Amino acid sequence: MSTPGNVVIVGASVAGLTAAVTMRTLGYDGRLTLIGSEPHTPYNRPPLSKQILAGTWEPDRIKLRTDEELSDLDARLLFGKSATGLDTAARRVVLDGGVGVPYDALVIATGVTPNSLPGAHHLAGVHLLRTLDDALALRADLRRKPDVKVAVVGAGFLGSEAAAAARRMRLDVTMIDPRPVPMRRQFGDRIAALVGRLHKANGVSMRCGTGVRRFFESGGRVTGLELTDGTLLDADVVVVAIGAVPAIGWLAGSGLDLGNGVECDATCRAAPGVYAAGDVASWHNDHFGCRMRLEHRLNATEQAQAVARNVLGENRPFAPVPYFWTDQYDAHIQAYGIFPADAELAVLHGELEGGHFVVAYGHRGRVVGVLGWNSPCELRKLRQLVVDRAPWTAVLPASPAVWPGRHLSASLR
Repeated sequence: MSTPGNVVIVGASVAGLTAAVTMRTLGYDGRLTLIGSEPHTPYNRPPLSKQILAGTWEPDRIKLRTDEELSDLDARLLFGKSATGLDTAARRVVLDGGVGVPYDALVIATGVTPNSLPGAHHLAGVHLLRTLDDALALRADLRRKPDVKVAVVGAGFLGSEAAAAARRMRLDVTMIDPRPVPMRRQFGDRIAALVGRLHKANGVSMRCGTGVRRFFESGGRVTGLELTDGTLLDADVVVVAIGAVPAIGWLAGSGLDLGNGVECDATCRAAPGVYAAGDVASWHNDHFGCRMRLEHRLNATEQAQAVARNVLGENRPFAPVPYFWTDQYDAHIQAYGIFPADAELAVLHGELEGGHFVVAYGHRGRVVGVLGWNSPCELRKLRQLVVDRAPWTAVLPASPAVWPGRHLSASLR
């Protein structure tokens, strides 16, 4: 494969910027274009639901590169521009306004688009939380008055972190989710139950096992919610955090395989000269023998680095052990690996009730995931079990408690 003379990257968040930086670091001196739909220079998203929302950080602190560093990339930077189409035959990206951008190699890193609720988009006080502007608008609303009542719809990563940030601001917070416990899809029932107890202990009113039926409003601003179980809640601010879908609408008609994201092979290649990285990419991970799509910060970085190398001719499969984390109140939860629906669970360190522990997840006779709760040192050591695909039987003698499978909800996409 010859080195492309003209590389275009669509998406200017972590994955897109990392791909550009990696290519320059590896010595690529061809033309490089970085396209981003937001007007801001690239920034780090995880702090949006934590430090930015809580007001402990200001926006400048989450910039991924200074203006000088961006200039040193020697790239054409098109921020505030959205891709609206892709012609793979002509190798051309179409931008809003009909402008065409030709490429020899294309990296798709457009991330995801948050889901909303019917009747919510037009109401003041109802917020999604994906962009910096979203976070700043929500933060301003949370500070409108000292007794703001906050409803968080969705108890996954984003909703749980937003609820924790609002409680740190001493606000009245209710968290709503149709599942019986928060973060059940990510962690399974036993760990999710601990997350629920953590929020209750910190003053969050939990409304799990129910959803939202409708919004109440006055003068175009939300005033409350009716839940599907008939409960009526007052709410001055509503955060909708019910997941997201890959941002692939602009790729309709492109000829690419579009399922749960841009479907790629093990090298993250979607078509001749076309690659995908970050939240939008669905690829086959050879280490686990399955297709996956990950919405995790570290994966966006590592996958973009791998894609940059493959664009330049390395052609190596990307087969990481996924890593993700969440900080809520005094709990630092970290996880390596995957968490299939029928995994078994075993405690390897500490006790579930003690606030410091590591658990392993077993699937088809192998250790496929480990999760630590305030136990970073122990978790780093036990991560090797996932890397080595250790037999499940190897962890059982060390575990004081083992639970059978079928207690988890699917976490693979």
